[in-house]
Amino acid sequence: MDLSIDTLIFLFSAMLIIGVLATKFSSRLGLPALILFLIAGMLLNNYFYFDDVKLTQLIGIMALIVILFDGGTQTKWTSIRPIIGPASVLATFGVLLTTVITGFAAMYIFNLSLLEGMLFGAIVGSTDAAAVFSVLGNTNFKKRLTATLEAESGSNDPMAVFLTVALIEIIQTPDASIWLAVGSFFLQMGLGLVLGLIFGKLTVSVINNIKLDTSGLYPVLAMGSAIFTYALTDSLGGSGLLAVYVMAVFVGNSDLTYRFTITRFNEGFAWMMQIVMFTLLGLLVFPNQLVSVIWQGILLALILMFVARPVAIFISMLFMKYDLKEKVFISWAGLKGAVPIVLGTYPIIAGIENSELIFNAVFFVVFFSALIQGGTLSWLAKKLGLDHDQEETAPSIELINLGTTESEIMKMTIVKGSPANGVSLHALSLPKDTLIIGVTRDNKLITPTGDTVIQKGDTVYVLSDKESRPKAKEVLVGK
Repeated sequence: MDLSIDTLIFLFSAMLIIGVLATKFSSRLGLPALILFLIAGMLLNNYFYFDDVKLTQLIGIMALIVILFDGGTQTKWTSIRPIIGPASVLATFGVLLTTVITGFAAMYIFNLSLLEGMLFGAIVGSTDAAAVFSVLGNTNFKKRLTATLEAESGSNDPMAVFLTVALIEIIQTPDASIWLAVGSFFLQMGLGLVLGLIFGKLTVSVINNIKLDTSGLYPVLAMGSAIFTYALTDSLGGSGLLAVYVMAVFVGNSDLTYRFTITRFNEGFAWMMQIVMFTLLGLLVFPNQLVSVIWQGILLALILMFVARPVAIFISMLFMKYDLKEKVFISWAGLKGAVPIVLGTYPIIAGIENSELIFNAVFFVVFFSALIQGGTLSWLAKKLGLDHDQEETAPSIELINLGTTESEIMKMTIVKGSPANGVSLHALSLPKDTLIIGVTRDNKLITPTGDTVIQKGDTVYVLSDKESRPKAKEVLVGK
């Protein structure tokens, strides 16, 4: 149904205001914010009729790009490097197993065909980056578990997209070659990985060398690069979502000008896209259609949470060095969110039989996953003794460009293994014309002198030129 421009603007403002207020209540209630976004959308449904599936899909894809870019830039390579293998297995084989188990359950519960059941399984088979990053962002779980879940959720979307698209194609064209689809999958993954690295390097180089009139343009440039990475990779037949995540991880772990400005912009933009995405799902859901599938939808959600995901995790991680408690926690952290919403629109647009039924069932999976799993994740971590990790974090570096000059200020965090830890300033072999102009410790500013001793946890501000940056970085935090 067509809506007037004024109505659309009012609807958009209502989404944002209600969504922001919902985050305040969600923290008090101990619930993931997306639950309240869904409810807000369903409440707005009483005042606005909205059924534009194509617009929802477009906004959903844009939301995934923004969310993956935000999550990727905040992911530390030193944390995910040791768990690349396990995360890759979970993102591929784990998703496949979850899809198959859930697919068979959907086939019997909803009396679907085998392919339609598998299609539902593929739509809800992957963990969701938006939900995972949101829930894990302010928690204190063991670093290895957090890194595993973030890497899995950031890289398993391509598998879910591939399975969904491939199954739709096979349903519509029974003679389609399965082997051709398998070959397409490896092509998508390969292109996504390679192009993600290439565009990551280009983005860092451009941001660090271009001189813009205002610092507010740097986050716009970074986000534009992420969207361009997705668009070009997807047009070449690669996985655009994987490319964005790889590109974001590379950007986030490089010495980057205006890192703080870019990070804050990404965080706010990602929240806005989450609000819009989950509110749109609520708008697309009509309560009178849910009534007919309520018990089947809840049963499928429970099977996915208590059977499909745990079985897939324990089989996938059979020979991995994770103990029983860690596997239980990873099994329970298979949160669903924006990805099933976006993928749920694919069968509708393709005209697949029972597509409305599948989409309505997706609502229950997302809602109950966020409500039950998201709401109890911190509690489970405490019960299993997997919280309050004391692992060392990697040093962080932010670059602040000083206008049109060749100088810049580096903001560095000193950790236990940094060369400057426990060393006085006069004993540091800093490059010529490089000055430490400030040190913050325990939220207090220290005016540096030659006798000032750098300590673990200090934030050091260094004035230098671009040529001296590598040497200054090596002296203070290492290579």
